[in-house]
Amino acid sequence: MFRKLIFALFVVSIVSCGSKPRVALPDDGGLKPSTQHQIIAKEVSGLLENVSYKKVKMNDSISGIIYDNLIKSLDQGKNYLLQSDIDEFQAYRNNLAQDIKNGDLSAAFHIFNVYSKRYLDRMQYALSEIDKKQDYTKDEYYQPNREKLGWFKTADEANDQWRKRVKYDLLNLETASGKSTDSARTKQVETLKKRYVNLISQAKKTNANDAFQVVMQALTDAVDPHTSYFNPSFAQAFNEGMANTFEGIGARLSIDNEAVSIFEIIPGGPIFKDKSIHVNDKIIAVAQGKDGEFEDIIGWRLDAAVAKIKGPKGTIVRLKIIPAGQPMNSHPRIVSLVREKIVVEEESAKKEIMNVKGADGKTYKVGIINIPKFYMDFEAYRRRDPNYKSTTRDVRLILDTLKQEKVDAVVIDLRFNGGGSLPEAIDLTGLFIDKGPVVQVRDTKNNIDVEEDKNAGVSWDGPLGIMINRFSASASEIFAGAIQDYGRGIILGSQSYGKGTVQSAIDMSRVISPTSRLLLKASGEKDPDTPEGAPQYGQINITLGKFYRVNGSSTQLKGVTPDIVFPSQFSAEKFGESSEKSALPWDQIQSSNFKKVADLSAVDKKLEAMHEARIKNSLEYKYLKEDIEEAQKDEDVKIPLELNKFKKEKDDNLKKNRDRINALLKLQGKPAWEEGKSQPKIDLDFVKDESAKVMTDYIINFGTKKPL
Repeated sequence: MFRKLIFALFVVSIVSCGSKPRVALPDDGGLKPSTQHQIIAKEVSGLLENVSYKKVKMNDSISGIIYDNLIKSLDQGKNYLLQSDIDEFQAYRNNLAQDIKNGDLSAAFHIFNVYSKRYLDRMQYALSEIDKKQDYTKDEYYQPNREKLGWFKTADEANDQWRKRVKYDLLNLETASGKSTDSARTKQVETLKKRYVNLISQAKKTNANDAFQVVMQALTDAVDPHTSYFNPSFAQAFNEGMANTFEGIGARLSIDNEAVSIFEIIPGGPIFKDKSIHVNDKIIAVAQGKDGEFEDIIGWRLDAAVAKIKGPKGTIVRLKIIPAGQPMNSHPRIVSLVREKIVVEEESAKKEIMNVKGADGKTYKVGIINIPKFYMDFEAYRRRDPNYKSTTRDVRLILDTLKQEKVDAVVIDLRFNGGGSLPEAIDLTGLFIDKGPVVQVRDTKNNIDVEEDKNAGVSWDGPLGIMINRFSASASEIFAGAIQDYGRGIILGSQSYGKGTVQSAIDMSRVISPTSRLLLKASGEKDPDTPEGAPQYGQINITLGKFYRVNGSSTQLKGVTPDIVFPSQFSAEKFGESSEKSALPWDQIQSSNFKKVADLSAVDKKLEAMHEARIKNSLEYKYLKEDIEEAQKDEDVKIPLELNKFKKEKDDNLKKNRDRINALLKLQGKPAWEEGKSQPKIDLDFVKDESAKVMTDYIINFGTKKPL
């Protein structure tokens, strides 16, 4: 009787949810969603409609966004799907949200399966082209990024793109090795074959959980960029990351048009210490140890690439790097790193003292405090450990030291600080203001909570600067915004990220209904890919609140605009909250009751004029502008596949880079980069150096005490 009841519930659920697709779907013979996938899709949709801050209804409008997200996540560069596929998929465009809400994933999985087939078709064709004789005298071009072009009209058109891709890959291997002998080319052919065989092998291992994760990410990204569903494996990886321990090179990676890209640098890790690798640089190959052979990772699945890059602490990994903004046929830099176990909670604020010659000829001391994130040892704090570690406690001690060393100004470096503990952002602000409100938080019911610094007194009342950039986010924006609103310091750098939302992590097992649990039990399914200890049904990180500055302005979308603006390599169109189509809007609420320390508008205006006059003749500034221009170039570049043109373009890029490096080495009084030797590190930081000079301008013109 009980089994019959369960079966009846299951049938009622299928009928009531209208799981039949609105448009007849062909049997593609591909991956199929499980009962668990269907139920989780329904539950997540319900949370997005009824619990999230945005409360987005699953209608035709959101369906179109989910569809666009799904297609983009699968084939952003338009290298696999055909126009006929896109024409077929249009029938599902306006129904995806409603179908997912009803637990019907058939259309979404069908799109995924068609893409998977096209991917394997292209890989198999590319593999078949590698052994063919290449004509390197033919004047033709390869365009790696087709995002702005149309979809392939025919399979022949797609194959021609991949014929050129193979030729481009072989040219890259030949010019990288510098050898054109028959034996060298034989080795290059074998290297490329190995790459494509590996890609095919990885693609064939794709499972239904992989497809479900892609579909759910398309769904949550349509609602807002910081709401995410993680399947059990992804949830476990995310939670391990939140436990603040990493073993590897200290970076979070992403896939950008088939290349592994540096998405985030983890403070304190090997990359952070190395300083020669930056956000948006591309990793094209990996080698193990001092002498291991490089293995190409172009086109790899992200998890497979990460597995090669990660490894036990103390071991060496070597990476071939294409710097951000440079074409993929540029000469790569080789960087050797020693993997470490990075315990993020042990990250600390660090100081340095810069001796800066001012416009008056005198030398001034500027204390720089780098804060990689807003950290706090919550466990030690709960135990009432009097020596618990936190950002504010560390910075207070550093300020005491800087005062003893008689610095003339202090600059807080929040560049690439993605946030962290909200209480620490509030307490840190309290070191520089007497007391008062620091941030306002509005929840899903429009209740507004004003968070305050309640401790009277300050630790530093002298000249203060705050450096930010496009990757300063969340708690960093709260701190910088409060300092700016109070008129307590000068904000230097580029516009911050604009993340002004609050998320909570919810284990899906807490929200799955009793009826759904019965259905899951009745299905008898057991996911063999669920790691031990992982959330059985995955987890959702969902937006439940929004931050506002004390002046009432949201930090969402707009972030914090510096008083002294520096040009940035990271454009708002590609990076930050404003680059996300589903980002929550900027808005404003009533200002909180706070008292400004000073009005710095006239000060900022004068300092900015002095800053602009100084940097006109700066070589570092000239190169920074060149980097920005390169990074913002149209990405649909065409690469010549005629051997001499290919080599010349590559050699020209290398010479340009060598000339620049040598000019900067000369500035530092160091020997030039000799041909045949590895590229030396350049320890120059234009933004930091110029920010320190801005602070000396302040001291010279406005003194060393208040209003700052």
